[in-house]
Amino acid sequence: MENLEWGLKMTVLGMGLVFALLILLWGLLMLVLVLDKEPKIPLSAQDTHAEAERIAALADAAVGAQVPEPATVNGMPADLVAAILVATMKHKLTLRRQAAPFMRSYWPGSELFASHWVATGRARQNYSWQPRGK
Repeated sequence: MENLEWGLKMTVLGMGLVFALLILLWGLLMLVLVLDKEPKIPLSAQDTHAEAERIAALADAAVGAQVPEPATVNGMPADLVAAILVATMKHKLTLRRQAAPFMRSYWPGSELFASHWVATGRARQNYSWQPRGK
């Protein structure tokens, strides 16, 4: 029972200390916000309009405000190059499937291309096993 009482005291003390420090930091931040306010200067409508035009002129001259030139690769538009790349990759995949028999060194089924172990493993991969009588 003494250990439980001591544990509860330490828990309350630890959590109380954490929340007390959080409240202290919150108070300090609020104090900084109050002391750091910029003074408000009343402006006339004419001054406001002139300031808005000055800011608009600066924004028009900014680096990011200009319309960028379209991206090119060797003089061709980048989206056309991307479309050509996708078409050639798709064509390459299609031809790879079609050219598989022509790319073989040995005719399928001959034991020249692999050992008996490899041929057995390939056969097991190609034909699924099903239990008999079920």
